[in-house]
Amino acid sequence: MPVAETQSAKQKFMEFLAQKGLRITSQRQAIIDTVFGTDKHFTADQLLEWSRARDRSVSRATVYRTLPLLTESGLVREMDFGKDYKFYDPNYAEHPNHSHIICQDCEKIVEFESEKISMLEDEISHELGFSVATQKLQITGTCEELKKLGACKNRSC
Repeated sequence: MPVAETQSAKQKFMEFLAQKGLRITSQRQAIIDTVFGTDKHFTADQLLEWSRARDRSVSRATVYRTLPLLTESGLVREMDFGKDYKFYDPNYAEHPNHSHIICQDCEKIVEFESEKISMLEDEISHELGFSVATQKLQITGTCEELKKLGACKNRSC
């Protein structure tokens, strides 16, 4: 994420927390810096690990209390890809209408935007008497790296 977008998103989230009367603790600051310092999708466990690399005192509880605030703020999107855990998209605020392709083997997530999809959404919604507020397209498949090489750098096992 470009530095200007990162600073803007962080500032918006800080203002959101202030409006709710919530403090910015050192743990929460580490989580905020982590979330808005990556363009990768992440799970709660990954966020905990990455945040602890910044501040060893970050607790699991603080991560789990902060994630709903991030999604409530509209700056991060919670995504369900049919796993036992959720993924979080830190690019949502700057690009709310992007889509995802997810590898069911290695969990690689690729974002994309398509003018063709946008045109099709507009056409369908117009025909049905709707206007698009948001869209969410998730395509699940398998990436070619695992098929070709028998291994994938994104696979954790």
